[in-house]
Amino acid sequence: MASILTSPRTVEEIFKDYSARRSALVRALTIEADEVYIQCDPEKENLCLYGHPTESWEVTLPAEEVPPELPEPALGINFARDGMSRKDWLSLVAVHSDCWLLSMAFYFGARLNRNDRKRLFSMINDLPTLFEIVTGRKPVEDKPSAESGSKSRNNTKRSIDGQARSNFKLSYVEDEDEHGDTICGSCAGNYNADEFWIGCDICERWYHGKCVKITPAKAESIKQYKCPSCSTKKSRH
Repeated sequence: MASILTSPRTVEEIFKDYSARRSALVRALTIEADEVYIQCDPEKENLCLYGHPTESWEVTLPAEEVPPELPEPALGINFARDGMSRKDWLSLVAVHSDCWLLSMAFYFGARLNRNDRKRLFSMINDLPTLFEIVTGRKPVEDKPSAESGSKSRNNTKRSIDGQARSNFKLSYVEDEDEHGDTICGSCAGNYNADEFWIGCDICERWYHGKCVKITPAKAESIKQYKCPSCSTKKSRH
Protein backbone atom coordinates (compact mmCIF):
# COMPACT_ATOMS: atom_id res chain seq x y z
CA MET A 1 0.00 0.00 0.00
CA ALA A 2 1.21 3.49 -0.81
CA SER A 3 1.49 5.89 2.07
CA ILE A 4 0.69 9.57 1.93
CA LEU A 5 4.40 10.34 2.05
CA THR A 6 5.15 8.33 -1.09
CA SER A 7 1.98 9.14 -3.04
CA PRO A 8 2.35 11.09 -6.29
CA ARG A 9 1.45 14.74 -5.77
CA THR A 10 2.09 16.79 -8.89
CA VAL A 11 0.11 16.49 -12.11
CA GLU A 12 3.12 14.90 -13.82
CA GLU A 13 3.68 12.40 -10.98
CA ILE A 14 0.01 11.42 -10.89
CA PHE A 15 -0.12 11.01 -14.67
CA LYS A 16 3.02 8.86 -14.56
CA ASP A 17 1.38 6.65 -11.92
CA TYR A 18 -1.83 6.49 -13.98
CA SER A 19 0.07 5.60 -17.17
CA ALA A 20 2.03 2.81 -15.47
CA ARG A 21 -1.09 1.23 -13.96
CA ARG A 22 -2.93 1.61 -17.26
CA SER A 23 -0.10 -0.03 -19.22
CA ALA A 24 -0.25 -3.02 -16.88
CA LEU A 25 -4.01 -3.36 -17.35
CA VAL A 26 -3.78 -2.96 -21.13
CA ARG A 27 -1.41 -5.91 -21.18
CA ALA A 28 -3.59 -7.90 -18.76
CA LEU A 29 -6.70 -7.46 -20.90
CA THR A 30 -5.07 -8.00 -24.30
CA ILE A 31 -1.87 -9.98 -24.83
CA GLU A 32 -2.02 -11.62 -21.38
CA ALA A 33 -5.81 -12.00 -21.24
CA ASP A 34 -5.58 -15.81 -21.23
CA GLU A 35 -3.72 -15.75 -17.93
CA VAL A 36 -6.16 -13.28 -16.39
CA TYR A 37 -9.07 -15.41 -17.56
CA ILE A 38 -7.59 -18.52 -15.93
CA GLN A 39 -6.79 -16.75 -12.66
CA CYS A 40 -10.32 -15.35 -12.38
CA ASP A 41 -11.77 -18.72 -11.36
CA PRO A 42 -15.45 -18.37 -10.30
CA GLU A 43 -14.85 -21.04 -7.65
CA LYS A 44 -12.49 -18.72 -5.78
CA GLU A 45 -13.39 -15.88 -3.42
CA ASN A 46 -14.07 -12.31 -4.54
CA LEU A 47 -11.18 -11.29 -6.78
CA CYS A 48 -9.97 -7.93 -8.10
CA LEU A 49 -7.68 -6.97 -10.98
CA TYR A 50 -5.00 -4.49 -9.90
CA GLY A 51 -2.58 -2.49 -12.02
CA HIS A 52 0.53 -1.44 -10.12
CA PRO A 53 2.79 1.60 -10.65
CA THR A 54 5.57 -0.89 -11.48
CA GLU A 55 3.59 -1.72 -14.68
CA SER A 56 2.69 -5.17 -13.35
CA TRP A 57 -0.84 -6.51 -12.87
CA GLU A 58 -2.26 -8.84 -10.25
CA VAL A 59 -5.47 -10.80 -9.72
CA THR A 60 -5.94 -11.09 -5.98
CA LEU A 61 -8.25 -10.57 -3.01
CA PRO A 62 -9.25 -7.02 -2.10
CA ALA A 63 -7.61 -5.05 0.69
CA GLU A 64 -8.66 -6.09 4.19
CA GLU A 65 -8.77 -2.55 5.57
CA VAL A 66 -12.23 -1.00 5.96
CA PRO A 67 -12.33 1.57 4.56
CA PRO A 68 -9.37 0.77 2.28
CA GLU A 69 -6.38 3.13 2.17
CA LEU A 70 -6.74 3.56 -1.61
CA PRO A 71 -9.70 3.19 -3.99
CA GLU A 72 -10.34 -0.47 -4.81
CA PRO A 73 -11.03 -2.09 -8.21
CA ALA A 74 -14.35 -3.81 -8.93
CA LEU A 75 -14.90 -6.69 -6.52
CA GLY A 76 -15.79 -10.21 -7.67
CA ILE A 77 -14.96 -9.96 -11.37
CA ASN A 78 -14.39 -13.72 -11.36
CA PHE A 79 -18.04 -14.44 -10.49
CA ALA A 80 -19.22 -12.94 -13.80
CA ARG A 81 -16.69 -14.79 -15.96
CA ASP A 82 -18.76 -17.83 -16.92
CA GLY A 83 -22.04 -15.96 -17.20
CA MET A 84 -21.19 -14.26 -20.49
CA SER A 85 -18.94 -14.58 -23.50
CA ARG A 86 -15.22 -14.08 -22.96
CA LYS A 87 -15.25 -10.93 -25.10
CA ASP A 88 -18.12 -9.39 -23.13
CA TRP A 89 -16.47 -10.32 -19.84
CA LEU A 90 -13.19 -8.68 -20.82
CA SER A 91 -15.12 -5.58 -21.92
CA LEU A 92 -16.91 -5.48 -18.57
CA VAL A 93 -13.64 -5.77 -16.66
CA ALA A 94 -12.16 -3.05 -18.89
CA VAL A 95 -14.99 -0.61 -18.09
CA HIS A 96 -14.61 -1.18 -14.34
CA SER A 97 -10.82 -0.89 -14.66
CA ASP A 98 -11.20 2.47 -16.44
CA CYS A 99 -13.33 3.69 -13.55
CA TRP A 100 -10.75 2.48 -11.04
CA LEU A 101 -7.86 4.17 -12.86
CA LEU A 102 -9.73 7.48 -12.82
CA SER A 103 -10.62 7.10 -9.15
CA MET A 104 -6.96 6.47 -8.31
CA ALA A 105 -5.79 9.48 -10.30
CA PHE A 106 -8.28 11.84 -8.69
CA TYR A 107 -7.72 10.38 -5.25
CA PHE A 108 -4.07 11.38 -5.59
CA GLY A 109 -5.16 14.65 -7.21
CA ALA A 110 -7.61 15.66 -4.49
CA ARG A 111 -5.34 18.50 -3.37
CA LEU A 112 -4.73 19.85 -6.87
CA ASN A 113 -6.26 23.17 -7.79
CA ARG A 114 -8.96 23.50 -10.42
CA ASN A 115 -6.64 24.19 -13.35
CA ASP A 116 -4.32 21.32 -12.46
CA ARG A 117 -7.28 18.93 -12.20
CA LYS A 118 -8.39 20.01 -15.67
CA ARG A 119 -4.88 19.54 -16.99
CA LEU A 120 -4.65 16.08 -15.43
CA PHE A 121 -7.95 15.00 -16.99
CA SER A 122 -6.89 16.42 -20.36
CA MET A 123 -3.68 14.35 -20.25
CA ILE A 124 -5.61 11.23 -19.29
CA ASN A 125 -8.24 11.87 -21.93
CA ASP A 126 -5.60 11.95 -24.66
CA LEU A 127 -5.16 8.21 -24.14
CA PRO A 128 -7.67 5.62 -25.40
CA THR A 129 -9.59 3.92 -22.61
CA LEU A 130 -9.16 0.26 -21.77
CA PHE A 131 -12.70 -0.32 -23.03
CA GLU A 132 -11.83 1.25 -26.40
CA ILE A 133 -8.74 -0.94 -26.68
CA VAL A 134 -10.42 -4.19 -25.63
CA THR A 135 -13.42 -3.67 -27.90
CA GLY A 136 -11.23 -2.71 -30.85
CA ARG A 137 -12.22 0.92 -31.08
CA LYS A 138 -8.54 1.88 -30.81
CA PRO A 139 -5.48 -0.25 -31.61
CA VAL A 140 -3.42 -1.36 -28.61
CA GLU A 141 -0.37 0.47 -29.91
CA ASP A 142 -2.27 3.77 -30.11
CA LYS A 143 -0.90 5.44 -26.98
CA PRO A 144 -0.47 9.15 -27.66
CA SER A 145 1.19 11.00 -24.81
CA ALA A 146 0.16 14.37 -23.48
CA GLU A 147 2.84 15.92 -25.69
CA SER A 148 1.97 14.02 -28.87
CA GLY A 149 -1.79 13.90 -28.56
CA SER A 150 -2.29 16.97 -30.74
CA LYS A 151 0.25 16.08 -33.45
CA SER A 152 -0.67 15.51 -37.09
CA ARG A 153 -3.27 18.25 -36.99
CA ASN A 154 -1.20 20.80 -38.93
CA ASN A 155 -2.83 20.14 -42.27
CA THR A 156 -6.33 20.36 -40.83
CA LYS A 157 -5.95 23.92 -39.56
CA ARG A 158 -6.32 27.13 -41.52
CA SER A 159 -4.93 30.59 -41.07
CA ILE A 160 -7.34 33.49 -40.82
CA ASP A 161 -6.95 34.28 -44.50
CA GLY A 162 -8.10 30.75 -45.39
CA GLN A 163 -4.69 29.51 -46.58
CA ALA A 164 -3.04 26.47 -45.04
CA ARG A 165 0.12 27.21 -43.08
CA SER A 166 2.70 24.53 -42.34
CA ASN A 167 5.19 26.52 -40.26
CA PHE A 168 2.68 28.07 -37.87
CA LYS A 169 -0.56 26.57 -36.65
CA LEU A 170 -3.44 28.86 -35.92
CA SER A 171 -7.11 29.59 -36.31
CA TYR A 172 -10.07 27.46 -37.20
CA VAL A 173 -10.46 23.68 -37.40
CA GLU A 174 -11.83 22.60 -40.78
CA ASP A 175 -13.78 19.55 -39.69
CA GLU A 176 -15.63 19.93 -36.40
CA ASP A 177 -16.74 16.29 -36.37
CA GLU A 178 -13.18 15.05 -36.79
CA HIS A 179 -11.51 17.47 -34.39
CA GLY A 180 -14.26 18.11 -31.88
CA ASP A 181 -12.15 16.40 -29.22
CA THR A 182 -9.62 19.26 -29.24
CA ILE A 183 -9.27 20.70 -25.73
CA CYS A 184 -7.79 24.03 -24.72
CA GLY A 185 -4.54 23.53 -22.81
CA SER A 186 -5.41 26.43 -20.54
CA CYS A 187 -9.09 26.20 -19.61
CA ALA A 188 -9.72 22.62 -20.87
CA GLY A 189 -12.73 23.92 -22.79
CA ASN A 190 -13.92 21.97 -25.82
CA TYR A 191 -13.43 23.05 -29.42
CA ASN A 192 -15.90 25.59 -30.81
CA ALA A 193 -15.85 26.41 -34.52
CA ASP A 194 -16.69 30.05 -33.82
CA GLU A 195 -13.61 30.70 -31.70
CA PHE A 196 -10.00 31.48 -32.64
CA TRP A 197 -7.43 28.83 -31.63
CA ILE A 198 -3.66 28.85 -31.65
CA GLY A 199 -1.24 25.91 -31.39
CA CYS A 200 2.06 25.91 -29.49
CA ASP A 201 4.97 24.98 -31.78
CA ILE A 202 6.87 23.48 -28.84
CA CYS A 203 4.43 21.20 -26.96
CA GLU A 204 1.79 21.16 -29.74
CA ARG A 205 -1.09 21.84 -27.37
CA TRP A 206 -3.96 23.99 -28.59
CA TYR A 207 -5.34 27.08 -26.86
CA HIS A 208 -8.21 29.51 -27.16
CA GLY A 209 -6.69 32.76 -28.36
CA LYS A 210 -8.50 34.58 -25.56
CA CYS A 211 -7.00 32.26 -22.92
CA VAL A 212 -3.43 33.14 -23.93
CA LYS A 213 -4.25 36.73 -24.94
CA ILE A 214 -3.42 36.25 -28.63
CA THR A 215 -5.65 37.84 -31.26
CA PRO A 216 -5.80 36.74 -34.92
CA ALA A 217 -4.05 39.97 -35.90
CA LYS A 218 -1.26 39.46 -33.38
CA ALA A 219 -0.85 35.82 -34.41
CA GLU A 220 -0.09 36.85 -37.98
CA SER A 221 3.14 38.50 -36.82
CA ILE A 222 4.36 35.51 -34.78
CA LYS A 223 6.76 33.15 -36.55
CA GLN A 224 6.90 30.54 -33.79
CA TYR A 225 4.36 30.55 -30.98
CA LYS A 226 5.33 29.35 -27.50
CA CYS A 227 2.54 28.88 -24.98
CA PRO A 228 2.90 30.39 -21.46
CA SER A 229 3.92 27.02 -20.03
CA CYS A 230 6.72 26.44 -22.54
CA SER A 231 7.92 30.03 -22.21
CA THR A 232 8.12 29.62 -18.44
CA LYS A 233 10.04 26.34 -18.71
CA LYS A 234 12.66 27.91 -20.96
CA SER A 235 13.16 30.88 -18.65
CA ARG A 236 13.92 28.55 -15.74
CA HIS A 237 16.96 26.98 -17.45
